[in-house]
Amino acid sequence: MASIQIADSLRQVDPAEWNALAGGQPFTRYEFLSALIESGCASRRTGWLPQFILLRRSGALSGAMPLFLKSHSYGEYVFDWAWAEAHERHGLEYYPKLVCAVPFTPVRGTRLLAKADEDRRALLDAARSSARNLSSLHVLFPSTEEAELLRKEGMLIRHTVQFHWRNEGYENFESFLARMSHRRRKNIRQERRKVHEAGISFAWREGRDISARDWETFYRCYRNTYAAHGSSPYLSLEFFLLIGATLPEYVVLLLASRNGTPVASALFFRDASNLYGRYWGALAHVPFLHFECCYYQAIEFAIALGLAVFEGGAQGEHKLFRGLLPVETLSAHWLSHPRFSRAVEDFLSREASGMERYVDELCEHSPFKEE
Repeated sequence: MASIQIADSLRQVDPAEWNALAGGQPFTRYEFLSALIESGCASRRTGWLPQFILLRRSGALSGAMPLFLKSHSYGEYVFDWAWAEAHERHGLEYYPKLVCAVPFTPVRGTRLLAKADEDRRALLDAARSSARNLSSLHVLFPSTEEAELLRKEGMLIRHTVQFHWRNEGYENFESFLARMSHRRRKNIRQERRKVHEAGISFAWREGRDISARDWETFYRCYRNTYAAHGSSPYLSLEFFLLIGATLPEYVVLLLASRNGTPVASALFFRDASNLYGRYWGALAHVPFLHFECCYYQAIEFAIALGLAVFEGGAQGEHKLFRGLLPVETLSAHWLSHPRFSRAVEDFLSREASGMERYVDELCEHSPFKEE
């Protein structure tokens, strides 16, 4: 016997049951999502009201969907502001909308957490039923296989691009550089040398070796960088302390110092095969320090651990010249108004053609030597 429940927190869910469906990636695990909610980062106040769908069969959790009622489009990294404006121009409300996503986390992964396609379809049906009186339902950064299921179920697929580094069996950073063109190799060495000449040293901390003082240093850097751009961070120190305590095996922190004084920090997550670049911040301007912290140190770390992929986060063509190549990312969309659905479908078709040309152009500027 199957039943559907809508939950505004994970307190009534058994963590082991949830994680058995979530798999090995950290971001859909119970601890990560719960930390977002319990810290207040993903809440009604911030425009991320949890409406998680729980599917139970004979009392056991058989499927789950991290779903949020959104009152804006911030923190999604799949930009639909133009769709919202078009609704408003025609006197229709776009917000609230339903979004299936990991808040503030543009990383590909499973979104319909279930073992069987039957249960995935049941979750999707429940989500569309919840969106019946709203403008839309959006599933952000699903896996390629999941996106195909969503397409078959009538959702519109959007194509975007990120930049990822792939480990080609490199022995060390120099063997990675050896594959690059002379120009790119020279530029990277110059950038790294200037950081070294600035007197910057680096220290990695993993898991439970990350102290409360380390987290406070990281958060000071993270918050300062947002403030320098005239904005406030999405995430709180409480959130970072929670994931440090509950997900230590997935967390990696890089600390940059000069003469023993912290100047920058970058936070990464890892699983069995991937390193994920997530957040960074600095207390002082040092030329090329961002590239060193967020890319070069991360690539060295991934090579040392034999990790297959380093995902550098959303956007950023500058990543291409540092060895991160374009990778397709997807999202799925359902709009309740037939006229707007047709208009968005036409737009996505044209956008996909443009995106294909864009990726081809990026590949023509690959930093690697032709083979």
